[in-house]
Amino acid sequence: MNYIIYDLEFNQAYDKDKKNSTLPFEIIQIGALKLNEDFEILDSFNRLIKPTLYKEIHPYVEDLTKITTNMLKNNNSFPKVYKDFLKFIGKEPFVSCVWGVCDIRELIKNIQYHDLNMVDDFKRYIDVQTVVCKLLKCQKGIKIGLKDAVEYFKIPIESEFHDALNDAYYTTQVFQKLRSKNFKPAIYNPPANRNSLVKTKVDNEKLINQFEKMFGRTMTSEEKTIIKIAYNMGKTHQFLKPIEK
Repeated sequence: MNYIIYDLEFNQAYDKDKKNSTLPFEIIQIGALKLNEDFEILDSFNRLIKPTLYKEIHPYVEDLTKITTNMLKNNNSFPKVYKDFLKFIGKEPFVSCVWGVCDIRELIKNIQYHDLNMVDDFKRYIDVQTVVCKLLKCQKGIKIGLKDAVEYFKIPIESEFHDALNDAYYTTQVFQKLRSKNFKPAIYNPPANRNSLVKTKVDNEKLINQFEKMFGRTMTSEEKTIIKIAYNMGKTHQFLKPIEK
């Protein structure tokens, strides 16, 4: 049995009215490492993917990942890259290892959207983020970010975060630090249909007004953009870290 530790980068609709509810996040990069049962790295995988649904990279995504529309235009689309990914994984049984279950959810959605063959082992997983949170006794509902985990384990930071291969490599190093733990893979079950829930969205006008009240002046266009980006990044919990007692 092998461990496949992977990370994904996504694109999204530039215009919310053009968002596809079936596939709100389209994969534009897959980065992965293959480990054996002794936690030794056997191989790596890194592919950029030409989007077919959201063809223009959202500014927020470009700012976060440094991936541009031009960088993707000569790459293969998801079906071909997925085929290569399965070839990289091989025929050995495997357990998926991820930093947060959202990557599993979005990988499955992308596979289904393109009507491709689903490999059951993708649903057998270890959420390394959750393991670390339990180890550090994080408050319920608080998820530690990958960078904070890397710093906690004193892993050298040699590459940028928010690159799929780099993040997969950092997740691997954290995973290797936890090798003494008795890992019990979980089975991923897609969440129940949430269409019946009331949908909400950020009231950007009120958000900006709050900052203008705090600073006693009108925010510039650049400041408004920074506030919106910072708010969205904050919702991912990636900058949270455990409080040292």
